[in-house]
Formats: sequence, structure tokens, C-alpha cells
Amino acid sequence: MNHLFTPWRMTYLTTNNKPKTGCVFCHALAEPDSAENLILFRGERAFVILNRFPYTSGHLMVLPYDHQPSLEALDAPTRAEMMELTTRGTAVLTAIYHPQGFNVGINLGEAAGAGVAAHLHIHLVPRWVGDVNFMTAVGETRVLPETLEVTWQKVKEAWVQET
Repeated sequence: MNHLFTPWRMTYLTTNNKPKTGCVFCHALAEPDSAENLILFRGERAFVILNRFPYTSGHLMVLPYDHQPSLEALDAPTRAEMMELTTRGTAVLTAIYHPQGFNVGINLGEAAGAGVAAHLHIHLVPRWVGDVNFMTAVGETRVLPETLEVTWQKVKEAWVQET
């Protein structure tokens, strides 16, 4: 069987993937939670979503509902909830993937590497010793052992159990 053309890959290749205008995170918030919009949890002031272009399986982001570019633009309760969700996210990912460490970070502004600079987000990236290989370094390609849909299902189920 040729695994290059499995049904989910063909769907991705043939789907009309024209980018929407506006904020991708705000668009996701307007949709019901599912493996399609990748939202895992909605809190009072912030939410958790899988990264559509993950560095590793389980790469999550924590975002405020407010479309703001910086920490100082958010109120203290929102920042506090984002940190609590980050803490909960590392616990959930540890239970599922047993990483040896995490990269947790915020890219503030385009110059700092923020892909969506206008809507602040915290990245949670599970890491393992030796998880970067020649595919990433030389081929500019990331290899993941599971689809986003599978990751979403695993993390969603674990998130509910962590409550």
C-alpha cells in the first residue's frame, strides 16, 4: 500500500485551503470544538488549541479570548488563567506522551518569530532527547507519528480526565 496517498492526506491536498482573512484563532473560536478547529478546552478567559503545524505530537497553544498582541494588554485574571492552563497542559501531555522535557514560550511580535503576532499565544512543545533529526534540520520537514485528529482525540480525552 502506498502510504503517501492515504485518504486523510488526499483530503488535505484536495481541500480548498484558501486562507481566510482575519485571525485564525478568532475564526477557530467561532466554531464548535472539534478535531477540525483543534480547540481542546475553553476556560473563562482563555482557551487551549492544538498547533495546526506542530513541531512534535501534542504541540499545544494557550490563548486569551481577547485578540491582543501582548501580555500587558491583558488583565491579570486572564494572564493567571493562561498560566494555569499552561500548567494543566504540561500535566496532560506528560500523562499521554511521557516527554523528557518541554519548550514553553511566547514569541512576542513578528521579529521574535510570532506567526500570528496580533493574537498572543503560549506554545507548549513536548520534547525528547534526540527528537530533532535530519528531516527537520536538512529537509525542512517535520515527521510526526500520528495525525492531528488522533492527537486531538488523545489530548481531549486526557484533558477531561484531568478535571
